[in-house]
Amino acid sequence: MNLNKFKNIYIIISAIFIVWMLFLDANSWFSTHKELNRQIELLEQQKANLQREITKDRQSIKKFSSMDELEKFARERYFMKKENEEIYIIEYADSLNLEDNE
Repeated sequence: MNLNKFKNIYIIISAIFIVWMLFLDANSWFSTHKELNRQIELLEQQKANLQREITKDRQSIKKFSSMDELEKFARERYFMKKENEEIYIIEYADSLNLEDNE
């Protein structure tokens, strides 16, 4: 009979330990998986965003494959010019950041 009491105590302690590790511990099985699933969802969203960016970049590369398009982009974006050429930049009043000195 003494041996049966020890077996029951070990079973009870083991059950308490398993419940503690699955549900109550800071590194419990459920909380760890919940956090990992949250990270997976975040990474999948980042992956989708990056794939959209890759698609946009591929379209830009195709667009700039001709020298005319590349030259147009450089002129508009970086205000580049040819050697014997003058460029005038026109800024409108509504596009400037003006502070009222009242």
